[in-house]
Parts: sequence; structure tokens; C-alpha cells
Amino acid sequence: MSDSNELEVESISPFGPARSTIKGEPLTKEEIDKFNDFFKASLYLSLGMIYLRDNPLLKEPLDTKHLKARLLGHFGSAPGQIFTWMHFNRLIKKYDLDSIFISGPGHGAPAVLSQAYLEGTYSEVYPEISEDEEGMQKFFKHFSFPGGIGSHATPETPGSIHEGGELGYSISHAFGAVFDHPNLIALTMVGDGEAETGPLATSWHSTKFLNPITDGAVLPVLHLNGYKINNPTILARISHKELENLFRGYGYEPYFVEGDDVDTMHQAMAATLEHCVLEIKKFQQKARESGKAFRPRWPVIILRSPKGWTGPRKIDDKFLEGFWRAHQVPITDVHEKPEHLKILEQWMKSYEPDRIFRDGKISEDLKDLCPTRTRRMSANPVANGGTIRKTLRMPDFRRYALKVDKPASIMAASMTNMSMFLRDIIAENPTTFRLFGPDETESNKLGKVYEAGKKVWLGEYFEEDKDGGNLAPEGRVMEMLSEHTCEGWLEGYILTGRHGLLNSYEPFIHVIDSMVNQHCKWLEKCLEVEWRHKVASLNILLTAVVWRQDHNGFTHQDPGFLDVVANKSPEIVRIYLPPDGNCLLSVTDHCLRSSNYVNVIVADKQEHLQYLSMDDATIHCTKGIGIWPQFSSGRGEEPDLVMASCGDISTHESLAAIDLLLQHFPELKIRCVNCVDLFKLISHDEHPHGLTDAEWISLFTDNRPIIFNFHSYPWLVHRLTYKRPGSHNVHVRGYREKGNIDTPLELAIRNGTDRFSLAMAAIDHMTGILGNRGAAAREQLRNEQLKAKAMAFEVGMDPPFLKNWTWPHTGLWGKGEARVASEQHLH
Repeated sequence: MSDSNELEVESISPFGPARSTIKGEPLTKEEIDKFNDFFKASLYLSLGMIYLRDNPLLKEPLDTKHLKARLLGHFGSAPGQIFTWMHFNRLIKKYDLDSIFISGPGHGAPAVLSQAYLEGTYSEVYPEISEDEEGMQKFFKHFSFPGGIGSHATPETPGSIHEGGELGYSISHAFGAVFDHPNLIALTMVGDGEAETGPLATSWHSTKFLNPITDGAVLPVLHLNGYKINNPTILARISHKELENLFRGYGYEPYFVEGDDVDTMHQAMAATLEHCVLEIKKFQQKARESGKAFRPRWPVIILRSPKGWTGPRKIDDKFLEGFWRAHQVPITDVHEKPEHLKILEQWMKSYEPDRIFRDGKISEDLKDLCPTRTRRMSANPVANGGTIRKTLRMPDFRRYALKVDKPASIMAASMTNMSMFLRDIIAENPTTFRLFGPDETESNKLGKVYEAGKKVWLGEYFEEDKDGGNLAPEGRVMEMLSEHTCEGWLEGYILTGRHGLLNSYEPFIHVIDSMVNQHCKWLEKCLEVEWRHKVASLNILLTAVVWRQDHNGFTHQDPGFLDVVANKSPEIVRIYLPPDGNCLLSVTDHCLRSSNYVNVIVADKQEHLQYLSMDDATIHCTKGIGIWPQFSSGRGEEPDLVMASCGDISTHESLAAIDLLLQHFPELKIRCVNCVDLFKLISHDEHPHGLTDAEWISLFTDNRPIIFNFHSYPWLVHRLTYKRPGSHNVHVRGYREKGNIDTPLELAIRNGTDRFSLAMAAIDHMTGILGNRGAAAREQLRNEQLKAKAMAFEVGMDPPFLKNWTWPHTGLWGKGEARVASEQHLH
């Protein structure tokens, strides 16, 4: 190896005296001694959580009977996180900072839990886990143990808004937290393994959306401890210059703190953190005094310390500290090997628990290193967002009603109309509501919102931006072509007490399947934590739906996000498919007023038929499902057939199919059922919104064929209804993964959801009523379907008379019913 290479390897080593960009020795010897003791206390607690079930202060020689039978937890990242937290506490006290801590490597929960315990917050929210020997024993046993808490920064962790189980979201959550919180600093640990994920990589761009006048600041600390579970990390193995260039390219100013010599590292970290805090305050003061927002080079700290710092360097001649073996449980075989149990005991005793935890509690002198009350990062109310959440000011959604004099006779753009409602919500809540989306707000017909708040943009501006760019340093719409970052911002925003909505193309919402999954799990666990207050619901608006992605083709056709959401806890998730514009207004109002849910609304952005007046829409959405008598025949009689639908375009085709059937068989008694709330279909025993079986039978019967036209994959409806009386009569049509560059009707034909296919399916399932009388009608319907398809292939458009179909207000139903009644009277 050349001398230059040796120097480069040495420069990126986590060992040795501190090396730092910022020089200085702000701490006295007495302060260093106190920090050393506090560090030892924290590390002791971290190991105790992983290993001990009893003998919490090692007053007896350590024995296997004192150990947990199953050892769980992660130690590797804990020392670096503890080191950062305790040094930031000094600055919170010195400058009266309002701060929260976000643990990107949340599996290092012993770090944040130890700080909550030492700060006293843990005992405040869990009084049985007191600050004494008995409480410490419970604290240790409670960790990663049945009946206790998880091994990540779960909702049970005071001060946490980010579990860190699935990696990649710490930075986006942090920025979401500081938007509209101008005095907040989110101290954010980013694991070097986490830094390899796509969501984390793109979230570094969040500074381009951070306004130093109206927003707080994020202070990221990239923790290079060198290893993931069993591999080196990329950023820990590149040169200083490359790492500096990476972060300067992102727009940050990087500050390095590197080494393992604890005393010199204390000075380096103290000086660096203070410099960064003063930089943040300087940028904010400049912007706020001048009234001109600008994008500075925000600081980022790169902390390089060994994985498992302060642990044994080697055990049995195998590396531990500074190597991947320190990632999880650092010594795994203490039950089987007495010599390793002895090493563990010596290691834990090196933190001097007998001196530092007299009577099981740290001294008041050490306690004085911590802030008090809500200035503690473990007790900041921002991290329990429901405590500071303000009720959203909502205009009356009825004011935005679409006029519907005759059902299914006028076309209107439901989404464009609803955007005026959103516009006024933004205007009424200028610091507590934001709209998020990946570059699709205008495309999704929500452009009216720009009248109340522009798109936030702290990048450069061009002259042409004035011509419809809708950009401003201070705005209410957050757009970046990263679904992960937008979702992370929204989650961070609502978890810290505010409200919002994410709008997205339906096919690409799958990008954040797992993020939504994690948020659902967070909310469900919060229901079990008494001190967690409810936060605003996570609201997702899906548009540009599968049935109008005919022009973009197969890649843009996927409605399966509903299947993902339907798998989650019924206490948490809600799915709504409003059939028209007035229903969309009613549903949106309901979702934005709700708390602790994940609400998914699916509605197309193009013009569609409108079915219900505002009064009728409000009633229909309140029920969630119901019979539409205006589209039914044989009112008050046992139906021959139930035609059901869920979704705006699916409803359109279902109604057109009813029209076709009654043209051929005017005597048929057809019941039209529409579903807005998807979970009405499931049993009431499985979901609080579900219908009882008696209610199900009253709508669908238990002995008549049901042709159910569904927006998404048909299997979901079958899954939800399989226990229902007469479920064998439910015949579901939906997207069957058949697509191409199509016309809207041809795409529906491919998947069997068009009016002709639905009418033919109804005929096929009514042989007991129609006998063979349906054959001629079926043949004619098939011929009309083929003609429509041929025209699409020939001219690239659907036949206008089909595309522009409206409900025929011709009295046909009345005539048919009158004729049937007359025949029955004569008989």
C-alpha cells in the first residue's frame, strides 16, 4: 500500500484522538468528567436493557440466572447516539432551544430510552418504572420483552416520532416536523446504513423547501460507525474529499467529528454542535430581520466513531468494537460460555454503576446536565403532536356543491370543483395545513389551491416561472418528484400536531406502500399508549385512476394500493370511493376532520357524470352504502337482480348496463346499490364500519345474483364478502391486469367492466328468470361491444353516443313498471 493510501485509510478510521473541522475546547475538566459519567450511565443502561432481567446494579456476581433467556436489541449505534444527545442537551440549556431527537437507526433504541430514563421522563409516563434500583430492574426487563416494549424507538418511547424500524425516513420526517415550527430544531441521527437507502438519499434535497423565516431547522448528524449487519457501509469507506463534495453538492456545509478518544471527542463534539447551532440561529436571524427568505448552506455533522464504541476491541481474538459484530447483541453466547459472561460483567462494571447509580439513581450533579420540563427532548410536546394539535378550521363543504337537477345527466370535473374547497381550507389554516404531492397537483386538477398558497421553492428562479410556475419561498403546497420524501414530510408534519393531504397518481402510490404500512403500525400501537394524544389522520387522495390511464398504457394501470391498505388494522384504515363530485366533497370533509386514521380517497380527475344532489350525497356518504332508487326499477318489490358498484367510473358503467338491460327487459326488477365506504362490505365483526348480516341482506338479498362492478382488483371484494349470506351470488368485475394504449371503453372491455360485459354477465346469471329469452339480447350486446372496439381500433376514439351516454329520463322505467302492473292486474 502506498503512503498516500495509508494516509487516506488513517484519515477515515474511527479510532484515535479526535479530529474535527471545528477546533476548540469549550468544556472545563470538571464538565468533561461529568460528561464522562453521564456517558457511562447511559451506556450501562443500554447494555442492561439488552442483557439483564435481574441484579440491575451488579451488586451480586453476574450469573446466567440474572440474564434474559432471549437476548434481543442493538448496541452498535447506541454510543454515538447517546454522545450526540447528551452534548446537545448542553446547548438546549445554554440557548433555551426547542428541540426534538430523531433516531434514524431506531433499532438503537437503548440510546434514546436511556436518555428518557436519565432525564426522568420515562418514570413520569410509566410511574412503576421508578428512578431507583427496583425501577431500573423493571426498566431493563421491560425492554424487548413479552409484555414490554419493542427494540426500536416505538410509540412507547417518550420523545419519539420516528420508530426507525424500516430505514430511510429520518430526514423527511425531521423536515416535516420543522415546517411551520419556526423555533424547532430537529436533531436527526442518520445511520450510515440508512444513508444507503433511496428514500434517505433523495430526502437530503429537503433544504430546497425550507424557509428560514417560517420554518425551523434540521441538524443532521450522519453517524459513520462503519458497518451494517454484516457489511461495511459505503459512506464510511470513501475519502473525506468525496464525502465533502457529496454534501456540498446537496447544498450542506459538512463538519467532521472523528475518533474514539473519549475526552478529546467531548471537546470536538461540544465545539462542533455549538458552531452549528449558532450558524442555524444566524441564518434564521438574517432571514427574519430582512424579511427575505434564502437558502443557506445548512450544517451537517459527520460523526465517525466505532460501532459499539467503548466495548471490548476483541473477544477470543475476533474483532468486536469497530466491527459488524457489535451491531446487535455484542456478546451472543454468555449463556453458554462462562468466560464470555465474565467479559460482559467486566465490561458493564467498567461503567462504574456502583458509583454512578447510588441508590439506583444518578446524582443531582449529573441530572443537572439535562434540561428540565418540556425542554427535555424526551418530553417535548411537539413529539406528542396531539397535545398541540389545533382543530382544523373548515369551511362548509356544502358551499361548493355541484348542482344536480337530474341524476346522471350532466358532466362536471369533481376534482377541479373540490380544489376550491381545498383552496379555502389552506386559506383558513395558513400555518397548520399543507398539501403534498410528487409534481402532480396541477395535473390532478387541483390548481385552484395556488390562489391560497403557492408551491414552496427555495431553489433558483427563471423568468418563465412567472408564467404559471406558481413558485414562492413561502407557500402551502409541497411538491417534489419523490413519493417517499412527500410522504415523509406529511408524516412528520401530522405527527407534530398539524394537518395535511397527499395527492398522487393512483398507479405510483405503490412506491410508498411500505411507508404507509409503517405509519399504520405506528398509529395502531399509539392506541395502546395512554399518554399518546391523537394526531390528525394521514389523508391520501388517489386520482389519475386506472380506468383513465388508457392513454399512458399498461405501466400506469394499477389500482392495487387498496389491497395493501385493506390488510391493515381495522381500527386504523378507511377507504372511500366517492361516485361523484358532491360525494367527494363530503368524504374529503369527513377525512380531514378525523384523527388517528389512514384515509384513502379514490376519485378520478376528469369530467364525469354527476348523480346526487348535495343533500343526497351527504346522506349517502354518511351511510357509506345504499340503494339508489332513482336508478332502480321495481321499487318496493323483491329484485330479480342487484347491480352494485364502487368507484366513479365503475358506477358509470354499471348504470349504463342497467339502461341496456331495461331496454331489452323493461319488466326486470333491478336494484341499484352503490358503495362509497369499502369497509361496509366486510362483516361488522371484522371492522367497525362493516354491515351486519341483516343489513347486508336488506341491500343485496341472499338469493339473487349480484353483479358488482369494482374500481380495483375484483378479488378484494370477494375477500371482504366471503362470509356474507349468499356470497356465492356475488359476481365481481374489476381490473384484471389487462391493459395497453386503449380508449377508456376498450380498456373496460379488456377487463370485463364495461356496460356490455356487465349486462351480459347479468343475463348469464338470470337464466332462472329469463330462461333462454336472454340469448338474443346477449347476442346484440356482444355485437355492439365488438363494434365499439372496432371503432377504437379504427379511429382511436370511443363511439360518441357511448362516450356521452347519460341516464335516459324518458319514463321508460315507469312505462315498463306500469305495463307489468297492468298484466298482473289482468291475470
